[in-house]
Amino acid sequence: MAAPSQQQQQPAPSQAPPPGPPLTLQAGPGQQPQLQAQAAAQAQAQAQAQAQAAAAAAAQAQDFDPVQRYKMLIPQLKESLQNLMKIAAQNLVQNTNIDNGQKSNDGVVQRFDKSLEEFYALCDQLELCLRLAYECLSQSFDSTKHSPNLVPTATKPDAVQTESLPYTQYLSMIKSQISCAKDIHNALLECSNKITGKIPAQGGP
Repeated sequence: MAAPSQQQQQPAPSQAPPPGPPLTLQAGPGQQPQLQAQAAAQAQAQAQAQAQAAAAAAAQAQDFDPVQRYKMLIPQLKESLQNLMKIAAQNLVQNTNIDNGQKSNDGVVQRFDKSLEEFYALCDQLELCLRLAYECLSQSFDSTKHSPNLVPTATKPDAVQTESLPYTQYLSMIKSQISCAKDIHNALLECSNKITGKIPAQGGP
């Protein structure tokens, strides 16, 4: 027997519920202190990062500026000197006790030579900073003295600047620069002749 044909019934499409008002997540009373703590931690981390960046920039500026480097090394030098005197006194007391046959209760005393080496290293750094600062100051003075300033022209007398030189002073400055260049050339030539062992011919220029 053939089974009677049955029509398959399809389920009706489900209708979505009408959109309601947007849901807002509100922190409970136990979550508010946690959120505040997280925000405070983030603000503190940002402040620390900014402070580290500022400190790195200041340290880089101090490395290039010999005066700032000198000011930074002075407290370290004072501390190193105090430590050196303290260690020297401790070593002196210990050696005196040993010479007198007494036992020292101070324990292990730091080595005097290491402290002295540290003190001399700081002194060398200070000397280099002072030499570099003196060279920078000398170059600044020389640049101000020998740099070619503007010379006023007769066609535009109103365009004269305060830093410009009169033409007579400009000529004297150029003559002094030429004389200085000749002196440097003669000194280098004489030095090279001494190194190579050459003697200039008499009656020459």
